[in-house]
Amino acid sequence: MTEGTRGCGQPSPLLSPAVSRNRIGIDIGGSGIKAGLVDVAKGVVISERLRIETPQPSTPHAVARATGDLVRDLDGGDVVGIGFPSIIRDGVVMTANNIDEAWIGGNAVELFEEAIGSEVRLINDADAAALAEAEFGSAKGIPGTVVVITFGTGIGSGVLLDGKLLRNVELGMLEFGGVYPAEAKYSAKARRREDLDWDEWGGRINDFIRHVDRIFSPTRIVVGGGVSRHWEEFSHTIDADLPVVRAALANDAGLIGAAVLAT
Repeated sequence: MTEGTRGCGQPSPLLSPAVSRNRIGIDIGGSGIKAGLVDVAKGVVISERLRIETPQPSTPHAVARATGDLVRDLDGGDVVGIGFPSIIRDGVVMTANNIDEAWIGGNAVELFEEAIGSEVRLINDADAAALAEAEFGSAKGIPGTVVVITFGTGIGSGVLLDGKLLRNVELGMLEFGGVYPAEAKYSAKARRREDLDWDEWGGRINDFIRHVDRIFSPTRIVVGGGVSRHWEEFSHTIDADLPVVRAALANDAGLIGAAVLAT
C-alpha cells in the first residue's frame, strides 16, 4: 500500500501553539547544503530556501565555512539548528559514510559555532527530518513505531516511538541482498549512478522497505529526501503490508526539524 541540550542532538520539547519564534535550519548532505529561516510554530520555511553544493572534498573546515556563509545570508536569532549526515554523540562526529573521514572524532558543534558565530544545536540529518514529520507532517499523531527513511546520497533513517525519537539509527548501514552497506544499492545516488528509471528504482526500494517492515513492524513508513519530489513517479511500485507515505514536508523536513531543535 502507498499512501536540546546544546550540541548533544537531543530533541527539544514539542512546541506550544503560542510559540512564534523563527529559527535558521541547516540540512547538510553529502551532495548539498540547504538553509532556510523557519517559522517553528507552523513548520514552514518563510525565507528563500538557499542551497549550495557540499564542498568536495567535504573536509570539516570547508563545510563549516560554507555553512557559515549561508547563515550570514539569513536573519534568524542567535541559535542555529543543523542536521548532519553522521551519528552524533555529545556534538562529536562518530561516522562519515557520505562526508570526509576527517570529521570522525571531531567536535562539530565547536567547529560550526566558530564558523557561524552563533550557538549551534546538532543532530543527525534524518533524525531532524523525523522530528519535523512527527511535529508537522506524516508522522504527526501516529501511535506506535514510525520509520522515516530519507533517500539521497545515502539512506538516512529516523525511528519514532509514539512521537519520541530513537536517535542515530542508521538503516542505510544494514547488509541487505548481499550488499553492505545497503545504501550502496538502494540510495537515490545509486539510481543515478546506474541510470535506473523510476519504476526500476521503485521496485528495488520496495524490497528494502519490506525488509525494514520485517525488522520493525512499524505502524507506517514515511519516505523523504530528495526523491520525495518524485513520489508520483515511483510510489505505485511500492507493495508493502503497511501504509507507506510521502514525507509531508518533502525535502524541507531536515532543515525544518533542525530549526525546531534550535528553539
